[in-house]
Amino acid sequence: MTFEQLGLPAPLLAAVAARGYGEATPIQAQAIPPVLEGRDLLGIAQTGTGKTAAFVLPALARMMASHERPQARHCRTLVLAPTRELAAQIAESARTYARGTPMRVASVFGGTSLHQNRQVVAQGVDLLVATPGRLLDLVEQGALSLARVGILVLDEADQVLDLGFIHALRRISRLVPRARQTLLFSATMPPAIRDLAQAFLHRPAEVSVAPAATTAERVAQSVIFVAQAEKQALLTLTLRDLGADRVLVFTRTKHGADRVVRHLAAAGIGAAAIHGNKSQAQRTRAIAGFRAGAVPVLVATDIAARGIDIPGVSHVVNFELPNVPEQYVHRIGRTARAGAQGAAIAFCADDERPHLRAIEKLTRQRLVVLPLPEGFVARAAGLRAAPPAPRRGQAPKARPDRASGRPAGPGRHARARRPAGSQRPAA
Repeated sequence: MTFEQLGLPAPLLAAVAARGYGEATPIQAQAIPPVLEGRDLLGIAQTGTGKTAAFVLPALARMMASHERPQARHCRTLVLAPTRELAAQIAESARTYARGTPMRVASVFGGTSLHQNRQVVAQGVDLLVATPGRLLDLVEQGALSLARVGILVLDEADQVLDLGFIHALRRISRLVPRARQTLLFSATMPPAIRDLAQAFLHRPAEVSVAPAATTAERVAQSVIFVAQAEKQALLTLTLRDLGADRVLVFTRTKHGADRVVRHLAAAGIGAAAIHGNKSQAQRTRAIAGFRAGAVPVLVATDIAARGIDIPGVSHVVNFELPNVPEQYVHRIGRTARAGAQGAAIAFCADDERPHLRAIEKLTRQRLVVLPLPEGFVARAAGLRAAPPAPRRGQAPKARPDRASGRPAGPGRHARARRPAGSQRPAA
């Protein structure tokens, strides 16, 4: 189905055409008509299926048809996103679609200047994209009112719940008008999302373009069984053998992500980490470098699993398997986007086999078992001989003395070189 057949206004059709989109994706074709009619919507679709346009385009169309303008410190459409990266990317897409229209789009999220956020919403916003925490900060300071929100969108609702935002959502639901249109989008449909939909939506239209918790058909999924201590060497060798220019690696912890980056740097492989301990400026630079191809490997925790929409990610490597199987679906959804092919490789240690079984049960798909790379033992031994690069500001560790095993500190060598009869310098 074409976008013209969906009944969008001419300025939005021009914006869609400028992006090179001719045919609507299944989620867009199913979601846009009921949203244009003013109905609430429950949409189930995997990441990378075009969900952003499925709610941004009809929301802009409905606001354009009303010929209203936003009042100061108010917004007309509110889009809630679980992560900063996802909020920024939704806002970027919305601004693209809104070109040629009088609609004003803005975003507010943690890690950015609160003062600038207040200035952004001071004159009023047509479509505001926000993370729940920063949104409530602005409301509590009196910089923003939600009393005139006509359309409320909850994007990636299952991750909103995973990150513990349910209490923030309940507060926000009390601040927006009861007579509103609500759109809820999720990649999976666990019971908690069904309960959330019943609380937020009124007689919604339901659209689904894939069974809940299924994975992208265009992703070739495989697993390599390897000892936990050998994972770093396996990752380095795998990246060298792949020769890919955009690989996304997922770890379970923030410190683990930083450790992987240090080891890759020591092996001469450019990488950057993105996780909750990084500042917004660091996260933005890492994603920009990855998007531009300057950084071939991006190492991330699950906080970024829904916030990276970058074409050309050829491989996703699960350095550690997630203990929540739904997160596996979100991770591998970062590849095979926009009709492209992709591959997902999982490294599985013995203690992670229960996680693997849970993933295969959820996705109803067995992962293809791959052998370790040829000559892995010898190649891995060579990698272990090279120490990882030290952290910034940290001096390299001294090599141990071969005889005693103690670090060969400068003091011991200084004593050996000191001329006879010389005095030790005063402390």
